[in-house]
Amino acid sequence: MTALTPHRAGMLLAIVAAFGFSFKAIFIKLAYPYGVDAITLLALRMAFALPIFLWVGFRASRSAPPLSGRDWLVVLFLGSVGYYGASILDFLGLRYISAGLERLILFTYPTITLLLGLLMYQQRITRRQVGATLLCYAGIAAAFIHDLRISGDISAVWLGGALVFASSCCYALYLAGSAGMIARIGTARFTALALLVSSTMVFAHYFTTHPVQILLDQPLPVYGYALAMGLLSTAMPVFAQSAAVRRLGSGESALVSMVGPLLTIVFAAILLDEGFSLAQMVGVILVLAGVASLGRRAPDSTASAAVSAKQ
Repeated sequence: MTALTPHRAGMLLAIVAAFGFSFKAIFIKLAYPYGVDAITLLALRMAFALPIFLWVGFRASRSAPPLSGRDWLVVLFLGSVGYYGASILDFLGLRYISAGLERLILFTYPTITLLLGLLMYQQRITRRQVGATLLCYAGIAAAFIHDLRISGDISAVWLGGALVFASSCCYALYLAGSAGMIARIGTARFTALALLVSSTMVFAHYFTTHPVQILLDQPLPVYGYALAMGLLSTAMPVFAQSAAVRRLGSGESALVSMVGPLLTIVFAAILLDEGFSLAQMVGVILVLAGVASLGRRAPDSTASAAVSAKQ
């Protein structure tokens, strides 16, 4: 029997993470026909993932030095504004657009992170980065053509696209601020703490707008899809990807994760009957080419931050 080398183990973990992340939008779209709204579904997702993040956060913090007041402020800001904001906007956007288009729009977060670096840190943008950004948005345009053709409500596609793009902006903000914190306190500890803050914000949102009874009266399939999201598309891929980064490095792990949008589109065509068109295929190729171009020389800290807390 062939030994499972660290490199092969890393590749396997990265593929597992890509599958997990790619199914999140599928589970959301499968749950919506049962009448569940976005914040209820998000609250169920975080409730199922919460015990794992509590356990990881406790283990990672048990022997670590306490966070400073400034560190806590950063974690609170990034967990609430960055991660909670990205999650709720993404769930809302999926009411209006296909799972494939959603995944492609979310995959533009590296280009938004670049722009944030320009605005926040006066980082210089190279011609290669400009070209990569143009490729990504040309791919999004191609995928939009697919959704506009199959949708009976063009305004809904634009609304959904805008919500998911806003989600991508929130996620890029999360990444721009997380690299320094990951270097200071570690990937597992920061990710667990940020997601605990995000979970708190989700529950606060839910309980200020909904009675608890709605959370308890959902159809059984909704609980099943939320459980699958919490475990298979949240907790498992986050930590599988982090383990893959330790074995492969951030660059190779990021390349493997690029199969995610294609997996989402393929499974959406099979499970959601969303169809699979030439425009979508062109969109996938352009977006992945743009992200690959950006990733060739990405700093390890940024790439590690990106893959350690994907939505």
